[in-house]
Amino acid sequence: MIALFSLLTIIVMSIIVVRIGAIALELTGLSPEIASFQAQSAFSGVGFTTQEAEMVIAHPVRRRIIRVLILLGSAGITSSIATFVLTFVGQSGRGIVVRGGILLVGLILIMVFSRSEYIYRAMKKIIIHALKRWTNLHVYDYEEILGLSKGYTISRIMVKENSWMANRTLKDLRLEQEGVLVLAIYRRINGEEKYIGVPTGNTEIRPYDILICYSRQETARVLSQRCKGAAGDREHEEKTKEEEKLSQVRQSRGGFD
Repeated sequence: MIALFSLLTIIVMSIIVVRIGAIALELTGLSPEIASFQAQSAFSGVGFTTQEAEMVIAHPVRRRIIRVLILLGSAGITSSIATFVLTFVGQSGRGIVVRGGILLVGLILIMVFSRSEYIYRAMKKIIIHALKRWTNLHVYDYEEILGLSKGYTISRIMVKENSWMANRTLKDLRLEQEGVLVLAIYRRINGEEKYIGVPTGNTEIRPYDILICYSRQETARVLSQRCKGAAGDREHEEKTKEEEKLSQVRQSRGGFD
């Protein structure tokens, strides 16, 4: 029975370590999904080769976090397998059923624990405080800085051939009037991906560009679906007027809407 509870303890500790690593990566600027995937990949030792993995390796703080996860994971997986085997070795039919039931209930409770948003937010606050107090890592809560919990989002918009934005400059589009900021552009040229950071007003948006935009969630969705023509121009004017009204409301309230 000791081996069974040891196994459950190892699983819980593994989840906690991965979650701490994911939060630490998230605080360096990665999205929650990418941070969670990279933390799990490093801890499990799978080593997926992705574009995000290159972003992690190129960043000194992220690289240190990944190194710790790899070190902890290399020992944790072996211990888990050994403990799992010991749990059922030498047990009779009834003992196997009882231990299997305990294991199943424990795993369900662990799953609930790992998916709890309340626990996630509480752990995030504790980890941020600990990192600031006991390490020299410079981490930032980009979700709070960018207002991502207040209706704003960082989105990727694929520009289609019939898109309202295609073959027009940012100056001509006047997206800022709709509350949209284009932070960067990914563009494929001769089979290679080119990154255009902080594009200027003279930057032309081309079909199949991927725009990294900062805006309200609904604005990004509508913009990604807007087509060429007079209808698209009218929609732009309507959204501009809506943004002006929202801006006035925000100013009266002294902050985000």
